[in-house]
Amino acid sequence: MKKIIITTIFLLSIYFTFSQNSERNSASFNLGEGISFSFNDGDYKFNIYGFIKPAYIYSDENIYTNDGIYSNVYRQFKSQNSNLFFTGFAKDEKLSFQIQMDYSSSNPLVEAYIGYHFDKHTSLYFGQMQVSHNNLEMTHNEDQLRFPNRGLISSAYTENGEEFGLFFKTSFGKSIIFNPTFAITSGDGKNSFGDDSRDSDKGGIKFGSRVNIFPFGEFTTGNQLSTVDLTHEQKIKVQFGIAYSKNFGASNKVGDGHGDFTLFDNFGNELFPDYSQLFFDLNLKYKGFSLVLEYADAFASGLDEIYTDPNSFNLLIPQEISEYLVIGDSQGIQFGYFTKNGLSIDFIFEHFNPEFDLNESSILRKSSNTGLGISKYLSGNSLKLQASLFNTVYDSLNNQNDDEFISGSFLVQIAF
Repeated sequence: MKKIIITTIFLLSIYFTFSQNSERNSASFNLGEGISFSFNDGDYKFNIYGFIKPAYIYSDENIYTNDGIYSNVYRQFKSQNSNLFFTGFAKDEKLSFQIQMDYSSSNPLVEAYIGYHFDKHTSLYFGQMQVSHNNLEMTHNEDQLRFPNRGLISSAYTENGEEFGLFFKTSFGKSIIFNPTFAITSGDGKNSFGDDSRDSDKGGIKFGSRVNIFPFGEFTTGNQLSTVDLTHEQKIKVQFGIAYSKNFGASNKVGDGHGDFTLFDNFGNELFPDYSQLFFDLNLKYKGFSLVLEYADAFASGLDEIYTDPNSFNLLIPQEISEYLVIGDSQGIQFGYFTKNGLSIDFIFEHFNPEFDLNESSILRKSSNTGLGISKYLSGNSLKLQASLFNTVYDSLNNQNDDEFISGSFLVQIAF
């Protein structure tokens, strides 16, 4: 927080000094859009903005074991996000950049990339950025969420959401709009080159793609970055999406990190399985009502002759892969209504089906998640209050009571 205050004071001093200068240059400030600088009649533009999300979190869990019931209550005040963005665009050079920092994280660098724009519809990016081949909710920024936190499908199939690589985006169509994206990444998530030379990449590269289809045209301006119908679409608007990724040699449970586990071939060399994810989603908006349907599936391949020890004594059996990777499918539905005075009431239900549902050590457990959220948008996403209550139930495999996890949170989001 201290870093953010110092940075803000510094930037404001630049803003007031800069605003006194040449008529060909300009500076402005708008809540939620930050400080914008324009040079040479708009040929060069820079923007500095951010948001903070101070939150109160409560959770109560009941876990049943052979020795009895284990209960735990957790309460915490914290800054859920403290994000600062630096962006720039050079018109004639067709270049842009973005740097995003999250000062509430122990690894604050979130994004750092440059882009070349062939035209207003087609762009090529290089660096670390938010990928599009995850589920729909994970393609939206933290300040655009329907609930205070992402749903469990997002957290089950993704750890970070940012990866290092090469990214291509384009858009075409008139009455029906197609937005395809393609990515080739390191396959090791964000900060994939580690803290030092000893923390090297694992496995191979990762391919990913997403195609969004808008059969009735795109969402209106200001309504494209969130699944909530913030502008009350006057005609039904729908986004269909399909995303797929394959990591050739995954050493992270969801394929967007590295070095979480090590497997071997019969010579004692590192050998990792291939890991794929597939997502289908739909987002409908009409006069304040919004609906999101999500389907997720994850599976592994290349499992032949993989051992769990360097001496090749223990061959990996098929169901054991679920102890290293998230394997299985899930379904989710989110829906809600956003009133014209800025009040939003939202619901969520998610169900998870592990591929090896009888394996007690499977990372993905058979479970369901139900939640209710209430949000008050005081100035769009620039200033809003959010509260939520979730109930997650994990099916028991031992004829005991199901484990239950209840959580609630309240936060204030302030964008600047």
